[in-house]
Amino acid sequence: MSIQGRIEELSTRHRRLDQQIESEQKRPAADPVRLQELKREKLRIKEELRTLKPS
Repeated sequence: MSIQGRIEELSTRHRRLDQQIESEQKRPAADPVRLQELKREKLRIKEELRTLKPS
C-alpha cells in the first residue's frame, strides 16, 4: 500500500471514530470507558497521520 493510500485509510477511520464518539456522547447513558477507548484510538490515528503527512 502506498503512503497516500495509508493516509486515506487512516483519515477514513479517523472520521468514523469521530462519528462514533459523537453518537456515544448523545446517548443518555454514555459509557465513559467506551468513550475513552474511542478517543484514545482517534488520537493514535491522528499521531500516525502526522508522521505520514509531509510537513
